Amino acid sequence: QVRLVQSGGGSVQAGGSLRLSCATSGFIGWRPVKSWFRQAPGKEREFVATIESDESINYAHSVKGRFTISQDNANKSWYLQMNSLEPEDTAMYYCKLHSLRSSTGWTDFWGQGTQVTVSS
Repeated sequence: QVRLVQSGGGSVQAGGSLRLSCATSGFIGWRPVKSWFRQAPGKEREFVATIESDESINYAHSVKGRFTISQDNANKSWYLQMNSLEPEDTAMYYCKLHSLRSSTGWTDFWGQGTQVTVSS
């Protein structure tokens, strides 16, 4: 099994920046897709950014140009640099790993979540 441990987040004023990290332990699987999602109170969990298995990157329209997803050289940790934060970015943020495993096929793993609060 793989374990995802998140760090970072916190509270910031509008216009500020925060950085989230997602570290993995254990076998990450094949063709991993590394993503960030967020969930605001009373809303559905929504996609934020992803690094595909071919290392292409995609962003939600709402964060494009403000957020940057990246990964480390060993490709076992990934990050979300969030700049020009807005109150609408307030949510619980989750990292997600989607990868192929011999025992379970395509499988999703989630981090524990970290709160980001942006005040106006």
